[in-house]
Amino acid sequence: MSASITYYPDTALTLAEIEGLLFGGKTLLLSGEALERVERCYAFLERFSTNKVVYGINTGFGPMAQYRIDDDSLRQLQYNIIRSHAAGAGKPLPPLYVKAAMIARLITFMQGYSGVHTSLAELLAACINRGICPCVPEHGSVGASGDLVQLAHIALALIGEGEAFYEGSLRPAAEVLAENGLKPFAMRIREGLSVTNGTSVMTGIGLVNLIYAKRLMAWSVIASVMMNEIASSYDDFMSAVLNGVKHHAGQRRVAAAMRRWIEGGQSVRKRENELFGQCDKTVFDHKVQPYYSLRCVPQVLGPVLDELENAEKVLLDELHSVCDNPVIDPVTENIYHGGNFHGDYVSFEMDKLKIAVAKLTMLAERQLNYLCHDRINGILPPFLNMGVLGLNYGMQAAQFTATSTTAECQALSNPMYVHSIPNNNDNQDIVSMGTNSALIAKTVVENAFQVMAIHFMAIVQAVDCLKMAGRLSPRSRRVYDEIRVFFPIFVEDIPKYKEMEAMIDYLKEKQMDVL
Repeated sequence: MSASITYYPDTALTLAEIEGLLFGGKTLLLSGEALERVERCYAFLERFSTNKVVYGINTGFGPMAQYRIDDDSLRQLQYNIIRSHAAGAGKPLPPLYVKAAMIARLITFMQGYSGVHTSLAELLAACINRGICPCVPEHGSVGASGDLVQLAHIALALIGEGEAFYEGSLRPAAEVLAENGLKPFAMRIREGLSVTNGTSVMTGIGLVNLIYAKRLMAWSVIASVMMNEIASSYDDFMSAVLNGVKHHAGQRRVAAAMRRWIEGGQSVRKRENELFGQCDKTVFDHKVQPYYSLRCVPQVLGPVLDELENAEKVLLDELHSVCDNPVIDPVTENIYHGGNFHGDYVSFEMDKLKIAVAKLTMLAERQLNYLCHDRINGILPPFLNMGVLGLNYGMQAAQFTATSTTAECQALSNPMYVHSIPNNNDNQDIVSMGTNSALIAKTVVENAFQVMAIHFMAIVQAVDCLKMAGRLSPRSRRVYDEIRVFFPIFVEDIPKYKEMEAMIDYLKEKQMDVL
């Protein structure tokens, strides 16, 4: 398998390719044809802009656009927007998310409508491939005119100022560039505006959110199958007939995935074998229908899956869009002024994504409660406590953590999309808040992994409480065995925060082919 991905004109990166660039050590190469398209746009802009008034080239920015800039100050103008807008606050974005934002910015440039010099695209690609990630504070963007503040911090590193993360350390960007034999970018015509103007940070964060959310989705399906194995549920809730009469693709796919995962198991029951024949009982020891958190999994996770599919389409569309302003078109030989930097598509989608992940988290928390609540499940000791009741406490405190973290996800699920606040002398009188939406979704996703980690700790403990590992499906048994390598069965009370961290790493890093 090739260690590189080559970008050609009029092609689109897939989510799998982006995942390879972010997580799989792949490098991104720019084809000669793609660079030629960038060069054509730059050459047209250089020729066209002479003796004309063009926004952001010889005018100020935003509400300052009414002021024409002297010819001898044009390059300084491009540096000024970067330096003045590098005004973010808060903790730095993790390098993974910055790298995703840089990929998004580069793909915008490769469309050939931004008027940047090819050397800027090549420098961005080199930084992406060498793991040079500018230090970008979390807070600053209102998501209209794009991610001006965060992108300015990326641009600051590209011109040899500011700081960058490299090989695990935060260092002066100029020093890191020099160490890699790279020269800071020198402004040509409008590159300062081009780098800072667009939706690339919210899109990059959104793509990482989506990749992680899809992994969470797979684990939620697996956990739900194992829950029904533990409960010895009747299997008709996942049947093709039952779910086929509901006309939603996500629900049908979740049910089909559950059927595949449970193949070969010996724990779930057949309703037709136990209840549809001769039966003289008037009270049933085993529940005729389990709780909704077990029985309604296809109906709960189906909409989540459908939303993940829609989020993928929206984010990939945004990734391959021209999202800066103005748009330079060498074909029609014109420059178009508008608002492609507005992040409403990403903002709206990140709100929907975080709601979907919060619901997935709520399902995990309710399933965890089932395992911990002996009077509900009727088959397990309180809190999966394999020690002395009253003296030992099992998963009791871990459930507190899962419950409080789920509650935070619910509170964070309120939308950002409708929280526009005018600013910039009311030039930006309606904004998307897309980066805030993406950042909050990021927190919800991180929280979900914490809850899911505790849930899987409880699942494997329940399997051992019932001594049923041998009755699990082969796929469930593999998951159980892998987890027990780093999270062994416990009877005595021990601190569990280190095991939680190991479980989170396991869930985030292992890709499961479920759906």
